[in-house]
Amino acid sequence: MTPQEPKYRCKALVTAIMAAVMVLCAPLHLGAQSVKGIDVSKYQDNINWSKVAKDSTIKFVYIKATEGTSIKDPKYAINIKKAKEAGLLVGSYHLYSSKTTAYQQFANFKSVVSKKQQDLIPVLDIEGHHCDRLYMARVDKLLELMETEYGVKPMIYTSERLYKTHFAGKKYAKYHIFIANYRTYPTTRFTLWQYTERGKCPGIKGNVDFNRFNRKHSLADIRMPKPKKKQPAATTDTTATK
Repeated sequence: MTPQEPKYRCKALVTAIMAAVMVLCAPLHLGAQSVKGIDVSKYQDNINWSKVAKDSTIKFVYIKATEGTSIKDPKYAINIKKAKEAGLLVGSYHLYSSKTTAYQQFANFKSVVSKKQQDLIPVLDIEGHHCDRLYMARVDKLLELMETEYGVKPMIYTSERLYKTHFAGKKYAKYHIFIANYRTYPTTRFTLWQYTERGKCPGIKGNVDFNRFNRKHSLADIRMPKPKKKQPAATTDTTATK
């Protein structure tokens, strides 16, 4: 989701052409589904969310909130506020770091991301460069902490390679998976597919990531659960009867 992932940064002309083809062909893989979303961070600079919302196919946005222990995206607060005001469904993501503990990273995320502001389930972004040094006990604890705080299992964003080596087992079967693949249709299971990093969108200067659902899934699958209604306290009639 960020320019830090070297495996996803394609410089060759052939790759650029392939990426353009993917943008055009994505709807063919996903049936008649027209709903798509974007994900943004400070790298998109100042966004005109009113213009973004004029694209009727864009219904949701994932916004970078935090990274590691102490990094907070400087555009997060304004992005989530303006995106919601424009009528888009919003969610937040944390960029995982292999250098700090789950507790430290969770504290950073929690300090920025208010549960009340979220329309979509949170995302833990685990980039491909972590593949050879991913400490799964730390990942599991961070997922657990996020689930306890926000009342729902986070979605896991990652590459197909990392998914196959770390997340393909039954242990993660109940997690929604957000796959980044800019060359071909994913061969792994997924709920969301980030199919290009070169999308063009009104209101955003430069490129932006485009995301679509697997035909088996929809927005309903990644919506935050509705708060449970509090049951009225039971009352006891203390009036004496004769």
